[in-house]
Amino acid sequence: MTTVDLDRLARFVAVVDTASFSAAARRLGLPKSSISRGIVGLEQAMGVRLLHRTTRRVAVTTAGAALYERTAPLVAALQRSLAELPEREEQPSGRLRVTATVDFGAAVLADIVARFVARYPSVEVDMRLANNVVDLVAESIDVAFRIARRPLGDASFTARKLGTIDVQLYASPAYLARRGTPRNQRELAGHAWVAYRGGPALRLDGPGEAFVLKPSGPIVCDDMSFARQALRAGVGLGILPNFYAEPDVAAGLLVRVLPRWTTQTGALWLMCAGGKHLPRKVSAFREFVIEALRSGPFAAAG
Repeated sequence: MTTVDLDRLARFVAVVDTASFSAAARRLGLPKSSISRGIVGLEQAMGVRLLHRTTRRVAVTTAGAALYERTAPLVAALQRSLAELPEREEQPSGRLRVTATVDFGAAVLADIVARFVARYPSVEVDMRLANNVVDLVAESIDVAFRIARRPLGDASFTARKLGTIDVQLYASPAYLARRGTPRNQRELAGHAWVAYRGGPALRLDGPGEAFVLKPSGPIVCDDMSFARQALRAGVGLGILPNFYAEPDVAAGLLVRVLPRWTTQTGALWLMCAGGKHLPRKVSAFREFVIEALRSGPFAAAG
């Protein structure tokens, strides 16, 4: 009877699932070299070649396909069972993979994550900041923060609304002192703007009506951090999400213009992998984040 190492088998399944040694390494949180050694060891134990490797792709052999078909469901079931076992340690531990947009991560999560790891030193947080939509399953993400009008469907993730996000108008006190503060939406057209490249016409929803205009220069950019700095420098008016601008408002660096008018209202969603049985590291992080966001722009979290 052939004895098969379950760790090697899990690495083989991950490679076939992702069609990549690198992606399998990211999923399992292991070095790529460990994945390669695991596959070689499994092939030696089985006495057959399981994968064809080239510089650009990984292909499954006939024997590999047969092994995957028979064992992948068993490996997945075993991993789920182990994940759902009560943790023996009182403190959360292990690697926690979190994804968020670059701006939200820098403006909000950096401080929260720093305080979280200080409280739970046995947890290592692996932050994946990206403005594109990350494949949560392929990247083995534990917690995802998504900004959208409604929760993004994924049967393997539970979603919780943390609060609303309003995109509003801001300018520096120096700019408003120099050019005057707009008293209504009709006065916006005569002002200088920090606009976003390729951005749509700006729709402002206010008391009883909506107003649309197309912001124009003197600065056009494609980065929110740049826009924030340019607004603080007194270039003109611009739009920012409230979570990003409110610290500057509190510090007196920016002023909210036409505060009763908003645009592109959305919501912040926290998505956790694991369904009803969350690993301790995930549940601890979720509760830590919810508590941290009870004040400020997310005070309305439900």
